[in-house]
Amino acid sequence: MSAQLLLQHLPDIALAAALAWGAGLRLYLVLFLCGLAGHLGWLELPAHLSLLAHPAVLGTSGLMTLVELGADKLPWLDSLWDAVHTFIRIPAGAALAAAALGADNATITAAAAVLGGGIAAGTHFAKAGGRAALNASPEPFSNWAASLSEDLLVPSGLWLALAHPAIFLVMLLVFALAAALLLRAILRGLAALLAQLRARTAQ
Repeated sequence: MSAQLLLQHLPDIALAAALAWGAGLRLYLVLFLCGLAGHLGWLELPAHLSLLAHPAVLGTSGLMTLVELGADKLPWLDSLWDAVHTFIRIPAGAALAAAALGADNATITAAAAVLGGGIAAGTHFAKAGGRAALNASPEPFSNWAASLSEDLLVPSGLWLALAHPAIFLVMLLVFALAAALLLRAILRGLAALLAQLRARTAQ
């Protein structure tokens, strides 16, 4: 892809990456915000995502957003929710990225899906591991602070991708590097969570 063509499609690429990244954190919030923005005319959704603006889909994604926001505030339930959504967020991130580019070219669609799935997976596992590490501590306040930060991070990231796509892509790269550097802590958090779950099961 030439530099000129890349710049031309930068907003679409940033949107696809933002949807996949957001899906790894708050899938239903991403669906609801995009659908609401399309329904109110604030955002012209790609054709393959226009279904998100349908009132029935908006109502469902809004309800699931409330459920997810509540579940994510409760220690241990948040990790259980994350574990279940390993099988939901990653394929959803792949599908959203492919739909955002809206290409009729099967090669581009497949490439977008692979990239979107990778971004969603990285974000999801960084989130799940980080929250597991926080759950290993007895106090709930750090967990609540992390959850509220994620609540604000998703709409902020989506806005940044739309308003300043290049800046968002740079920030996404920084996020990926930070997640890689924190990989050891994330793995320790997951190991601690599994150990505590085994201990509770054994009682």
